[in-house]
Amino acid sequence: MPEIKEIMFDDDTFTDLRPRAEEIARGLGKLGVTWSCNAKANVSYSTLKVMKENGLRLLLVGYESGDDQILVNVKKGLSTDMARRFSDDFCKLGIKIHGTFILGLPGETHETIRKTIQYAKEINPHTLQVSFAAPYPGTVLPKQAVENGWLNDSKGITLVNDAGTQAAAIGYPHLSREEIYLGVEEFYKHFYFRPSKIWEIVREMLVRWEMMKRRLLEGVEFFRFLRARKA
Repeated sequence: MPEIKEIMFDDDTFTDLRPRAEEIARGLGKLGVTWSCNAKANVSYSTLKVMKENGLRLLLVGYESGDDQILVNVKKGLSTDMARRFSDDFCKLGIKIHGTFILGLPGETHETIRKTIQYAKEINPHTLQVSFAAPYPGTVLPKQAVENGWLNDSKGITLVNDAGTQAAAIGYPHLSREEIYLGVEEFYKHFYFRPSKIWEIVREMLVRWEMMKRRLLEGVEFFRFLRARKA
């Protein structure tokens, strides 16, 4: 299939078994394949190096929060210091990172939101995605939300609003759904509306036509999100 330009391994456990990840990487390297995968922010430099040398282009990494207590609350199994060391390593190796963050997890406050935004700017993934805490069935969060009255009972669990964008399903006495929603908007603005980040993205667009089209489409979606927020 010559039309395939890259393979993405959408597997949250891909890097959990380092020897297996390295073996897969070397196999892909022999095939000359460009690829990406999910990873946790605790992969060693040596494993990242093997992956990079064998065709790895990008890692999708779930950082979730810049507050260590929130990471403990959700049993993330990682700390911000571990993630910072990981970030230093991927910068040295030239691996691109798409970071994912979540606002509204148990323990979230105005201060932790500001802390997470600053943390994201510090570790500076190439791109990022910010989501709301979602009480998916089968996880611990729905039970916690019901027991503590964090859900809007009149509407149940609503993950998407009428405009088709993500909605904050969980709110707290000290932090409303509206404030969490606003936090996502501020997160994107503070991260992307920096001269260094704007130039980084523009430079990438000028080099590759495919990236030009992708970033323009993403830009349209971003401003659509902001417009829906004001509607």
